[in-house]
This record gives sequence, C-alpha cells and structure tokens, in this order.
Amino acid sequence: MALKYRKKPVVIDAVQYTGANFNDIEEFVGGDAEFREGQLVVATLEGPLRASPGDWIIKGVKGEFYPCKPNIFALTYETVDD
Repeated sequence: MALKYRKKPVVIDAVQYTGANFNDIEEFVGGDAEFREGQLVVATLEGPLRASPGDWIIKGVKGEFYPCKPNIFALTYETVDD
C-alpha cells in the first residue's frame, strides 16, 4: 500500500536564464557555467546539464546548482517575502 508524502518547505535561491544574462548566471553559480555549442551548460552534481532561455537555475539545499523548466518551477515554488 502506498503512503502519501508532502515535500518539506524549503527556501531556495534561483535566477531565471533569459538568454541574455549569462554573466548573472555565471556569478550565481560561482563560475561553474559556460556556453557549449551555443547553449548554457551548468555544472551539477549529476554532471553538466544544459539550460534553455526561460529555465530557472536553482541553488539546492546542499549548495548544488541545477536547471529547472519554468512550468515545473511555477508548480513547485512561490516567491518568499523577506
């Protein structure tokens, strides 16, 4: 029998890649981003992953970075007021 689980509330930092803000992304990920074959590539725990304009680059709870598609981001996260 399957049990139900709820994702723990976690506050993350994220920057949306616009296609024109590579320097912002590179600074956000501490230099672990580059262009390969015209696409943004971000170093992640699983290896290098490509990000498209509109994708969010997320800093995870352990300081890791990874891209997230905008539709998944919108379903998963909401803005936090400081």
